[in-house]
Amino acid sequence: MAASTAPPSAESFWSDAERHLVRYGGEFTREIIDRAAGSFLFTADGRKILDFTSGQMSALLGHSHPAIVATVQRQVATLDHLYSGMLSRPVVDLARRLADTLPAPLEKALLLTTGAESNEAAIRMAKLVTGKHEIVSFARSWHGMTQAAASATYSTGRKGYGPAAPGNFAIPVPNAYRPDFTTADGSLDWNRQLDFAFDLIDAQSTGSLAACLVEPILSSGGIIEPPVGYFAALLEKCRERDMLLILDEAQTGLCRTGTWYAFERDGVVPDILTLSKTLGAGLPLAAVITSAEIEEEAHRRGFLFFTTHVADPLVAAVGNTVLDVLLADKLDERARSLGAFLRDGLADIAGRHAVVGDIRGRGMLAGLELVVDRQTKQSSDELGSQVTRRCLELGLHTNIVQLPGMGGVLRIAPPLTATEDELSLGLTILDEAIGGARTGS
Repeated sequence: MAASTAPPSAESFWSDAERHLVRYGGEFTREIIDRAAGSFLFTADGRKILDFTSGQMSALLGHSHPAIVATVQRQVATLDHLYSGMLSRPVVDLARRLADTLPAPLEKALLLTTGAESNEAAIRMAKLVTGKHEIVSFARSWHGMTQAAASATYSTGRKGYGPAAPGNFAIPVPNAYRPDFTTADGSLDWNRQLDFAFDLIDAQSTGSLAACLVEPILSSGGIIEPPVGYFAALLEKCRERDMLLILDEAQTGLCRTGTWYAFERDGVVPDILTLSKTLGAGLPLAAVITSAEIEEEAHRRGFLFFTTHVADPLVAAVGNTVLDVLLADKLDERARSLGAFLRDGLADIAGRHAVVGDIRGRGMLAGLELVVDRQTKQSSDELGSQVTRRCLELGLHTNIVQLPGMGGVLRIAPPLTATEDELSLGLTILDEAIGGARTGS
């Protein structure tokens, strides 16, 4: 019997989805996405949705960027995949060019696929080089879903899966909006908080502290940016204990925050840097970058991370194109100017709606926290759900972070290629959705 050329009905689509797909993170959005271009998604029934999350925070250059499309078409027709022990020009070129964007001594790159995989490799390298096994991370961290990365993830997903990797410890997040340690004027005393955190770490450690793995801005943790000075002090805590500092810039790297890397603000250089999401601009590409000294010691000790898609030429070629576009279009500067425009628009919304408790973030990564009461900072899961549902109905996709002890935080990360008109459209929709939300009694 001849196969039908007509697409299945929406009813049939959802029936097949419910019957055959494993649900991997809550319920699916009830839209069939047909295509995407620039800052917009287009559904099978003709709806146009502004994408304020850059896909999964990854489509840095928007969807179907012409330069990325051309690179994929050219590269897939010539060299897409190799035996993992072979090298190609796109791989070596990308490693060299990434080193050129970074301060010394970061110059050695390992090209992988996902953020979880890059963090897995970084942790594995740190353990091997130091000869120790304990890992410290923020209590609201997200570093991935594979074993070592998941063991260093505390924002969600820890219950019901059995033991995490031994030797994983959490430290409190320096959250200026919800401070736990305070000065006399009620502001966050992050120095005292950090001292207290490492007093607890030292009490629990068996003397095998290998590394501290943290995000410069916690994204899944609610767009929380530690204050200036924090990372320099954290690096000093690591040095005192012969630990390595690993910075996870999956969502903050490559111009999103207005500088090429978020850590530049703090004048620190990590021992190991991990990149993903933004590096592939929507395709699966990640990197671990470290010093020649650490790489040499890892190699001497037999470092092994031989995976199926390590150093694949297709995605490496895409990574080179991402760097081309970032440089040619000066997207670090664009992220600063668009970020200021976005921040002004969010501040305007906050001025009109009392449910907006806080606005934070940097560049084109912003967070807007919703609360029932600004004085008590009381949160409401339903409030955040209401706003995100209404945004989607009005043609805006945004993401809500809901964690215990926090309000709903809207994560806003449009493509760096978005226009001011597109940001204005998103802000208008967000304003309407927040204005129509009910906080209850």
